Amino acid sequence: MLTGQNTQGSDMFSTARRLVLALGLLSFVASYGLAQTAGQDDVWDKINKLNWQFDGADGKIGQEATFKVPQGHAFLDSADTRQFLELNGNPPRDNRYVIGPTSLKWFGVFFFESIGYVRDDEKIDPDALLTSLKETNRASQEERRKLGVQSLILEGWHVPPHYDAETKRLEWGTRLKSEDGSIIVNYLIKLLGRRGVMDAVLVSAPASLDDDIKEFKAALQSFSFNDGERYSEFKTGDKVAEYGLAALIVGGAAAAAAKAGVFKGLAKFIGVGVVAAIAVAGAFFKRLFRRT
Repeated sequence: MLTGQNTQGSDMFSTARRLVLALGLLSFVASYGLAQTAGQDDVWDKINKLNWQFDGADGKIGQEATFKVPQGHAFLDSADTRQFLELNGNPPRDNRYVIGPTSLKWFGVFFFESIGYVRDDEKIDPDALLTSLKETNRASQEERRKLGVQSLILEGWHVPPHYDAETKRLEWGTRLKSEDGSIIVNYLIKLLGRRGVMDAVLVSAPASLDDDIKEFKAALQSFSFNDGERYSEFKTGDKVAEYGLAALIVGGAAAAAAKAGVFKGLAKFIGVGVVAAIAVAGAFFKRLFRRT
């Protein structure tokens, strides 16, 4: 039983997530040489006992933002997200936060980049950005071979980059193909604030990606920057970022998930950038969600 969870949330989380973990997580552990001293129930119990926050709770994302946890969702603070990622075979990372439905059929990992105020008056040219990303992708192939990881070829946009001036959100998704023909989608939203950018990385099963994107964006309605941290509260003298929206996309597609520490070593999941970290992946989400 999750700490502080309501009965309905407990039933949803327990049945769906227990099945996922019992049948999928340990195959991930076996594939990547992690310690297997703990049984399936032990792994489940550890995740189940994390301090999940539920409906209506104020999930604090550092000093910058708050997530009013929507109905049917759960939130982890930095300390528990560190444990959550570590239980899933990742290096422990601080200042990361998780939100997702109680079924955890998808979840988002949030982290703040204190890069300063990003001016949003730059026009985005998806074609030019894609050309730049493809050039970077081609140049990375030799390095990937040195690392002993499979090639990932950037094919195009799954979600063309676009910026919503009203919500101050920059969104895009890239589509890549691995050597075995599998399609991998990297989806990211950056929320602009007064002192930097909040990265929201979606982790999802490829088969349910489009539906999960809709749910993820709906959940973001409960996200807000704290007083004094909103984009509109910029004041003269505040730090201004050295680059704009286009650079966030070119750099973000290559580094966001690696910085987030989200399932390092997984290739078949949403939200990993065009970096070596995604290349060493196995088919964790493919295996995991196929069993639900």
